[in-house]
Amino acid sequence: MIVLDSCGVGALPDAARYGDEGASTLPHTAAACGGLALPTLGRLGLGRIVPIAGVPAEPAPAGAFGKMAERSPGKDSTTGHWELMGIVLDRPFPTYPRGFPRDVIEPFEARIGRRVLGNRAASGTEIIEELGEEHLRTGFPIVYTSADSVFQIAAHEAQVPVEELYRDCRIAREILTGTHAVGRVIARPFVGEPGRFVRTDRRRDFSLPPPAPTVLDRVRGAGLPVVAIGKIHDLFAGQGITDAIHTHDDLDGMRATLHAMGTTPEGLIFTNLVDLDMLFGHRNNPRGYGRDLEQIDTEIARVAGRLAPADLLIITADHGNDPTTPSTDHTREYVPLLVAGPLVRPGVDLGVRSTFADLGATVAQALGTSAPDAGTGFLAKVMAG
Repeated sequence: MIVLDSCGVGALPDAARYGDEGASTLPHTAAACGGLALPTLGRLGLGRIVPIAGVPAEPAPAGAFGKMAERSPGKDSTTGHWELMGIVLDRPFPTYPRGFPRDVIEPFEARIGRRVLGNRAASGTEIIEELGEEHLRTGFPIVYTSADSVFQIAAHEAQVPVEELYRDCRIAREILTGTHAVGRVIARPFVGEPGRFVRTDRRRDFSLPPPAPTVLDRVRGAGLPVVAIGKIHDLFAGQGITDAIHTHDDLDGMRATLHAMGTTPEGLIFTNLVDLDMLFGHRNNPRGYGRDLEQIDTEIARVAGRLAPADLLIITADHGNDPTTPSTDHTREYVPLLVAGPLVRPGVDLGVRSTFADLGATVAQALGTSAPDAGTGFLAKVMAG
């Protein structure tokens, strides 16, 4: 299962409530790039889900195709991934557009022994450029948030060792409970000089644990391996995971996926490709987004070529992040659904699924585990015979 992080395919009916009316990450990115070369995803049926410049609507796609609506409120990675694995939230995580209150910041400062800089909603790259020099001079970490439920801590690796930054994030995670239980605390290490700061690939996400067992727990409970690649381990706070592989970039994530296919004959390989979101969606860079997606498409061809006779390949996303909008935040969108494998009937139209949890229910069906409370599996619809 591969999550193209942020690769939405059109605004959900309630998108206006989130300020996202008209958002459409993949179609708008393709248009901004003058078309995208995605032959593998196109063959699987991507162009049948939504019109995409450069991706024809394949009349006889090799896979099953459709799109899914998010039932949970919100538009962040934790909410999206949890719903994919069967957890539908009834209320959104708290957000802090005016920064965090003193009853959060004061105990955090007391426990880390330093003041903080920032404490406001901001673009990560912009606030690092603005406050990075002061951070280097004082050693005070930069705390910021976004439209998502996140408490982000940025620190220069030469000023605050990464393990110390991770420790500070764990302290914040302990404080941020109850009414302030944000979805994620995120470590944002960076390097470089003023005017040339660069965030490194040693980001870590410290999520709340899921409130109930997920499909991952069910798969692991059945004695099967669950290999988490990219930030999957972080998003589920390690629950239900047997092996975790942190990656440097999206191509490294695809290489790790291919390697896991050779060492994991059964069970679940669950990959997140975060650069689409982190490096390009949040930075309003549609051309970078398109280039990364084209490279991923080439790697997906290698994955598809390595599928064993009983393997199932599922490709989806967790939310949108339209890089052509003025905002740098996530967008409330449908996500694509592509299913392929030797046993999949080609050309099955899965339509519009009412919840991401349909995917988790299908994973449970495919691996013979107990079904989650949410979602309707579609395995029988896509399997031949």
